[in-house]
Amino acid sequence: MQYISSYASPLGEILLSADTACLTGLWFPGQKYFARTLGPDPVEREIPVFTQTKHWLDLYFSGRRPDFTPPMHLSGTDFQRDVWQLLAAIPYGEIRTYGQVAQALAEMRGLPHMSAQAVGGAVGRNPISILIPCHRVVGAKGALTGYAGGIDRKRWLLTLEQAQNHG
Repeated sequence: MQYISSYASPLGEILLSADTACLTGLWFPGQKYFARTLGPDPVEREIPVFTQTKHWLDLYFSGRRPDFTPPMHLSGTDFQRDVWQLLAAIPYGEIRTYGQVAQALAEMRGLPHMSAQAVGGAVGRNPISILIPCHRVVGAKGALTGYAGGIDRKRWLLTLEQAQNHG
């Protein structure tokens, strides 16, 4: 069974999805790959993981760093999940370039190099925006590119975090 709920953020409505115990999606309506992991006929219901996620989002949007992470279940390829794991490790207030993420992935996999473009494709398909901070990944020289939720939202989130490149 899949469940959905809405959250009113400073950046607009957010759709949350979950299985019985874990968050499976967090999207802004209209974003690229919107609700792609959501099956047919989800049930709108408040369940504990939504309560936790909304509390996390309340803290985050108030400018505080949440000290917990709601349980998540990520559906994707091994490559995508490896990229998302690296995104989740980017600290609050810091940014990385696609090239830096690609280099870290290559090291993790014991390879001499990895395509930043392939990493960008996986970053863009991140099903749990904000909690898995794909907004913290920027183009070469800090260019704000490639956020499925829109560049204005990416800029807003990075400003909230007072993000700087420490990679």
